[in-house]
Amino acid sequence: MPKRGYHHGNLAQALVASALELIEQKGPSGFTLSEAAKLAGVTPAAVYRHFDGREALIAEVARQGYAIFADDMERAFAGGQPSALAAFEATGRAYLGFARRHPGHYIAMFESGIVVTRDPALNAVATRARGVLEEAATALSRHIPEEKRPPAAMFSAHVWALSHGVVELFARNSPGTNVPFPPEDLLETGIGIYLRGLGLLSPDA
Repeated sequence: MPKRGYHHGNLAQALVASALELIEQKGPSGFTLSEAAKLAGVTPAAVYRHFDGREALIAEVARQGYAIFADDMERAFAGGQPSALAAFEATGRAYLGFARRHPGHYIAMFESGIVVTRDPALNAVATRARGVLEEAATALSRHIPEEKRPPAAMFSAHVWALSHGVVELFARNSPGTNVPFPPEDLLETGIGIYLRGLGLLSPDA
């Protein structure tokens, strides 16, 4: 594995870039800090100027991923206006798009075991990302009679879980899980079934 030839500039970001590459190749637990340092072209001791261990480095990868993710979700939500339904569906598609474009970040965020509350900055940006989907769910749930309306946090959690399941099973080339439908179609129809159950779509929509 060639060194990146790091000489100057932002060492912390060079290490994040190395960690992203290693996470995609080996998974979040499949590499050491020494490997990340070697890929960045620095000594292992240099890593500790910025990160006190591998978990801290992965947490920074996750933090940056959540920032990109939150921006993507916010753009999708705004782009779907003024229809609450379109905005809600757009945020679901944004989840799938993010996982495809940023696999290393996605793994660090959702598969590394990093607890978002370990760091205030990480927790803040993760909360912002979750808040977009909850905002979309809140807007859409206003069309449900109040006595039948699920809490917005539950509503958004269901769609988050559905989106995550589609990504994990069908959008990341998992062996033995090929189906004759694009992940986008699976997500759209799954959300449609859920929304029909809540009375937000007609049976024929």
